[in-house]
Amino acid sequence: MSHYLYSISELTSLIKEELEQRFDDVHLRGEVSNFKQHSSGHLYFTLKDGQSQMNAIIWRTAAAGLAVLPEDGMAVVVRGRVEVYAAMGKYQVICSDLQPVGEGLLQKAFEKLFRELEAEGLFLESHKKALPRLPETIGIITSPTGAVIEDIRSVFARRYPSARLILCPVRVQGETAKDEIVAALNYLNRLAPSSEIKSPTKPATKYTRPDVIILGRGGGSIEDLWAFNEARVARAIYNSEIPVISAVGHQTDFTISDAVADLRAGTPSMAAELCSPSQPEILASLAATVQLLATSLSVQIQSKQNAIDGLLQSYGFNKPLRNVETLMQRLDF
Repeated sequence: MSHYLYSISELTSLIKEELEQRFDDVHLRGEVSNFKQHSSGHLYFTLKDGQSQMNAIIWRTAAAGLAVLPEDGMAVVVRGRVEVYAAMGKYQVICSDLQPVGEGLLQKAFEKLFRELEAEGLFLESHKKALPRLPETIGIITSPTGAVIEDIRSVFARRYPSARLILCPVRVQGETAKDEIVAALNYLNRLAPSSEIKSPTKPATKYTRPDVIILGRGGGSIEDLWAFNEARVARAIYNSEIPVISAVGHQTDFTISDAVADLRAGTPSMAAELCSPSQPEILASLAATVQLLATSLSVQIQSKQNAIDGLLQSYGFNKPLRNVETLMQRLDF
């Protein structure tokens, strides 16, 4: 029986092609050991469990976006791709993201990122924008299913049915959640303002830029809410030209999105109430405005009437008549 004789390079190349095509996007859970941060900024460590281990690398560009650096003994979940290092005949995982496992580690990552963003000025009150009093269009970034969107719609239907709602459906949990939230914020900010849509020189489009954005999801653990503790999401909120209300979790939950947003609401329903004045409030406001206008108009009319009366009684206005009367008297004599 004849066998094909491979060279080491040929076999390694075949293995490399097979592994890298099959495992181009994997999630791994394990423990960090032998961690080293190179002077280049790249991160090298071993990812292991009770039976096996493999080398892992996080390139400098991906490392810059991590909320917390890995440490020896830290339990983590990484996302990446398998790569074969042909020169050594070894396979390794190139990580694009790393998240610590366990509330204690996540709380540590939260506090570290909070301090960094606070130092950058992302939480300054002077940067926060006021909400419009009567928004016409409200953008909603949340999951398209579940209680949150139904609660928001219910509040607007009851309090402010004339509002136009634009839903940007996103995942609010998991690996892709942060990217989808950032994309939704950027999309809503790119929409043309209503003032431009109404221009006769520009064609009408389906959506206009919302006057305010509600970013929300229901409650959960710190792991469930982690997408709202990501630096990318925080910066997207900070850079939004549209005021953002953060309504993440319950009243006792607090995320970095809450700190950077223009306004924080304890729940998604409260966020809807904050930007939806009730019909009685609107009617009372209109009645007060009508009364104010009527009073102002009455005062102006009376002022003009007084001015006319004063003019009619003035010496200059009556002098011609008096001259005529004097001449009539002379004529009689």
